[in-house]
Amino acid sequence: MQLYVGCAMWTHAAWQGRQLPNPLPPKDRLRAYASWCNAVEGNTTFYATPALDTVRSWAAQTTPDFRFLLKLPKVITHERRLAGVEEPMRGFLNAIEPLGRRAALWTQLPATFGPTDLGALAAFLRRLPKDYRHAVEVRHRAFFEEARCAQQLERVLGDVGAEWVSFDTTVLFDGPPTSDTERDAWQRKPRLPRRTRALTDHPVVRYIGRDDIERTVEGWQPWVDVVVDWLYEGRSPTVFLHTPDNVDALTLARRFHDAVRARVPEVDPLPEPLPTEPLALF
Repeated sequence: MQLYVGCAMWTHAAWQGRQLPNPLPPKDRLRAYASWCNAVEGNTTFYATPALDTVRSWAAQTTPDFRFLLKLPKVITHERRLAGVEEPMRGFLNAIEPLGRRAALWTQLPATFGPTDLGALAAFLRRLPKDYRHAVEVRHRAFFEEARCAQQLERVLGDVGAEWVSFDTTVLFDGPPTSDTERDAWQRKPRLPRRTRALTDHPVVRYIGRDDIERTVEGWQPWVDVVVDWLYEGRSPTVFLHTPDNVDALTLARRFHDAVRARVPEVDPLPEPLPTEPLALF
């Protein structure tokens, strides 16, 4: 059984010297991260399509069983809203080709993309290559509050075998913010109901907790139950752990994996993290 866990990035200044070696050259940062987690969100691809050599470096630093969830560029999803995007989509697919099956394509849509836009989503998804896994994240409230709209979206996704990304911010908003990073997250993150239904064999969860570790752990307990059920159903879930400051995200990702593995021992273990200090020769 395979459970993938990861964070919103693979490089964070707060991790170096605490969880990851310091100094850590840029060319080794993903490799060091991959000793902690077996998946990562590719959020930087939202802002620009990476150079081919950059992606080749990502492939060289990870093993074939590592997983990337790569966000499609904003020109595709937010600026052109999935219409007339053949050229930027072709450029993006060419750039990420070195990752092969390690990559899943993540279509994150703006909160203004609602039920009346489902025709554009259906047409877009039908044109995407079948050899990638596809995951779609929506933020329009109608998909969460109106059963008919949710069913229409599930039908569009089901027709092409795409997953509906679950972005859980309920713990973030379960009490007033207590730090500057939490206040910032309150401004930027959507306030939507928790959704735990999987459509495919590869469900994706993005969970954001609080800067308080124990509140984050307490809040994810429903997800432990859901992920355990998914594993016994034969699915291979991917769970990304966020906090507003992400200082402890690496250790939280492994802690979530440990919590699930305690109940499903058949889950493959994570790799052994690299030491934070260089190994002594003698």
